[in-house]
Amino acid sequence: MSESKLTFKTFDLLTLPQISDDETKGALNALRYSYTHYDENEIVYACSFGIEGMVMIDLISKVKPDAKVVFLDTGLHFKETYELIDRVKERYPSLVIKLKKPTLTLEDQAKQHGEELWKSAPNKCCEIRKILPLREALSGATAWISGLRREQSETRKHTQFFNKDTKFESIKICPLIHWTWKDVWRYAHKHDLPYNVLHDNGYPSIGCAPCTSPAFNAEDMRSGRWTGTGKTECGLHQ
Repeated sequence: MSESKLTFKTFDLLTLPQISDDETKGALNALRYSYTHYDENEIVYACSFGIEGMVMIDLISKVKPDAKVVFLDTGLHFKETYELIDRVKERYPSLVIKLKKPTLTLEDQAKQHGEELWKSAPNKCCEIRKILPLREALSGATAWISGLRREQSETRKHTQFFNKDTKFESIKICPLIHWTWKDVWRYAHKHDLPYNVLHDNGYPSIGCAPCTSPAFNAEDMRSGRWTGTGKTECGLHQ
């Protein structure tokens, strides 16, 4: 790895790459730069397979058809999510899609921390089933790609194309920061992308089944996540 490469350690020393606008609001240019700047084993896309994820997968396939894609398989996702992953594998056969499972099975988690940990301690559940698996998936990687958009929530409105990720000590790349919800769906329909059918039933944001309900606030697309707990993020982006 060259000294001029953008890494967690060099982030504050280097001038961040300037991503020019394009027909995808800079997303394709950000991806082109990323897959050129980093070697194949240095970059991974962590995909949740929501509608933004489908757009990201399609864009990535145009730049790096055999890119590495990781899905954090908590064992608690909707069956519709797993069905979508199968459809994605058929449409993009060259992508290397890995379902990353936690070290603890749901049974072992229940024995150690009690039944339905997502109810009694949702942050702990997310740590075991999402944060630790992603940390393992990013071991050896320099950068990871996320589908975060500024419009999604207050906590995401300052996201840049390239971000210093202190949680995972890596570079977090967010190509869709300037996209609106309408932009995402316009692209999905234009390119006839497969997507989770739950999106058609009031679920703009889809996570684990026990912690995801239809959104109850039209102004907050994540209002259906961890309803009534005061929790707004799983911890991957905090």
